[in-house]
Parts: sequence; C-alpha cells; structure tokens
Amino acid sequence: MAGGAQPRGPAARAAGAPGLLPLLLLLLSAAAILHRGDGQNLVTEDVTVVEGDVATISCRVKNSDDSVIQLLNPNRQTIYFRDFRPLKDSRFQLVNFSNSELRVSLTNVSISDEGRYFCQLYTDPPQEIYTTITVLVPPRNLVIDIQKEIAVEGEEIELNCTAMASRPATTIRWFKGNKELTGKSEVEQWSDMYTVTSQLVLKVGREDDGVPVICLVDHPAVKDLQTQRYLEVMYKPQVRVSQNYPVQGLTREGEPLELTCAAFGKPQPTDMRWLRVDDEMPQHVVVSGSNLLISNLNKTDNGTYRCEASNAVGKSHADYMLFVYDPPTTIPPPTTTTTTTTTIPTTITDTTATTEPAVHDSRAGEEGAIRSVDHAVVGGVVAVVVFAMLCLLIILGRYFARHKGTYFTHEAKGADDAADADTAIINAEGGQNNSEEKKEYFI
Repeated sequence: MAGGAQPRGPAARAAGAPGLLPLLLLLLSAAAILHRGDGQNLVTEDVTVVEGDVATISCRVKNSDDSVIQLLNPNRQTIYFRDFRPLKDSRFQLVNFSNSELRVSLTNVSISDEGRYFCQLYTDPPQEIYTTITVLVPPRNLVIDIQKEIAVEGEEIELNCTAMASRPATTIRWFKGNKELTGKSEVEQWSDMYTVTSQLVLKVGREDDGVPVICLVDHPAVKDLQTQRYLEVMYKPQVRVSQNYPVQGLTREGEPLELTCAAFGKPQPTDMRWLRVDDEMPQHVVVSGSNLLISNLNKTDNGTYRCEASNAVGKSHADYMLFVYDPPTTIPPPTTTTTTTTTIPTTITDTTATTEPAVHDSRAGEEGAIRSVDHAVVGGVVAVVVFAMLCLLIILGRYFARHKGTYFTHEAKGADDAADADTAIINAEGGQNNSEEKKEYFI
C-alpha cells in the first residue's frame, strides 16, 4: 500500500462488486492498529446523549493526506466507508465528509446503541481511535405516596417518592414549602435501569395545612422534574375573646359590657358556648351566639367568663377576667372670697383598684389607666388645699395690718375748750396730781 492512493483502487472495484466489499472491509479492520500516543493523527470526542435524542460522531484528521476514513460500530461493523454506508441501519446519516473529517449522526438513540465506536484511518501504519457513546435515561415516572391523606396536628406521617427506570440512578430531594428536608433513599437495579425510592417522615402541625411537599429529582438527563402533594391537617379550634364595649377604659358599675368570641379550626367549630368559671352565669347576662352582653354591670358580676369551642379534633377555650369598678363621683368646688376662677377635677376613682389581682387577656392595660386617673385626682385635691390656705393667710394678714396700734388715752380730756395753752394745762383732768389715775386701753 503506497500512501493513500492504493486503498482507493480496491474500494472503487469493490463498489462494482458488492460481494467483495464485506471481505475487503473485514481485512482492513483486522489490519488496523490502535494508536493513542502523542503522534496520533486522528481526533474524536466521547458523546453523551439522552435516550431518544440525536448523537453525532466526528472522526477528524489533523494532517490530511487523502487517506481513507471509516467508522465502525461496537461490533466492529462498518457504518461508513468514506461516504458510503454499508450498514443497513438508516438511523445513521452522513452529516459531513471530506479528506479531513467524517461526521455521522445517529437518531433516536436507545440503550442498545451505547458503547465504543471506532474511527480508522488507513495510513502506513494504519491508525485507530475510539469514541464512547453514553446513553442517559430520565426517570419514567415520579410519584409521591402519602401514608394518610388527612392528618391530625401532632401526628407523624410518612411520604414516599419513587423515580422509576432511570440511568444513572437519580438523586431525590425533599422540600416543604421553601425549606429543604432530609429523606432516606433506597436504590434498586433492574438490568441497566435503576429505581430510587426516598422516604420522608414528617410531624405535622396546624401551620402545615395547605403547604406543598415537593419531591425534586436531580438527574443529568432532565431538569426541573418534580412532583408535589399538598398537606391536609386537621386541628382543634383556636379561641379568642375580644371586648366590644367599652372600647377602652374601665368596666364600671352601672355601665354595659359586650364581649365577642371568635374561633378558628379545621374543621370549623360547630359548638360554641359561654360559661362562668367556678360560679353560675348571672341571670341578667344575655348570650347570643358568640356574643355576651351585660347591660348593667354590678359587683356581683365579678369573675372569669369562658368561651369554649369544639370540633371533631378537640376542644379549646379562652377566658375573660371581669372586675367591676365603682361608678365615678363628683367633688363640689370650694367657696372662697376671691374672684379667681379655678377649674377643679370632679371625677375620682376607687383607690382600692390597685390592690386587685392582675387582669389578663382582653383587660390588659387597665391597671395603668387606673393609676394615671388616681394621680390626676390626688394632684387636683392637693392644688385646691394649697390654694385655700393661701387665701386664708392673705385675709388674716390684711385684717391684722388694719387694726395694729389702735388704742385710746384720757390724758388731755377737758383741754379741748381752753382759750390758751396755760388754761388747757390747768383744765386738763387730773393734771399733774392725778397721773396715777391715767388709764390706757389696747385692743
């Protein structure tokens, strides 16, 4: 064989004599020598393809000398000899043929097509290189099985996700909402296929009702393959009592009180009732569905009122602690002689309120209101007392200032009618001789 011209003669003659072509190809294949060193003139790449897709095999020559290129299957049957296809499998199609490349496509790839494919170049000595086709098979089916369709809060349920007939084996991941969970996987192999089952044990609560549980598959043959199941969780009622009237402030004697009970559960509560803890319900209390009304509060109404709600899962309740305070009273304004107008607080509260036990639930915050009212009343009373004392001191001061030093004397009695000073001295009653009879009065 001289260079690349000698093989083309037999090939041309073989084309005219089809019966000699298989024998010629077998002899050429047997004479091929595998070279994979640095001096190899043939180049190819491994191919990974998903089952059912198209695989492309390329045999390239670095330095072409017009030598013959052929492609063989894993059974070493010739697929293409130059641009001629001896193999009857029509899934192989010629994509490109030149002195430097032979490119062939294989459509509708299946597992049986997996293996080594050989590129041969008839040089002196002949060269051969192989490429490997790897076929990926995505999971045939992805299913979530749940142990209980409807769960009760606090229970543990088991979920199983199965990815069947894949190659290679899949990796299964679990998510509850956006939170990733950890499951336990088992792998079973059937021939060249793998079936993977992952188990997840989950304790559910009322917050899990309606939340999706997602089974996600990681596999090189498929992206974003997942399935999900929505959890259905039953839970006992959640009860809340709210005060409609008075909206804010204290519950005082003689005033009305209105309470509302709200309950939420799954299934929705069907039985709701009011009761008084450790005592009978007062006869004047009106209960209408979820509402409780006391039109005229009095001290005997003090106590804890409970709203109970129940469904098929269980029973729950919420309490309201009622303390009735004294009604507001009025302090009359003080009477003074001054013309100054003073505004005096007229509302006082029962100072014993601070000694009562703490009020919980819907009455939280009333104790602070009581303290603020008491401080305001005490400050007003102190201001009135101080003002009254100041007024009294001013009145007494003016009275003493007007009468200080006022007294009467009889020393010059009788001298008012004298004609001159000497006569006045002589006529003065008592004169010098009666000085011991002088009297003095002081008020």
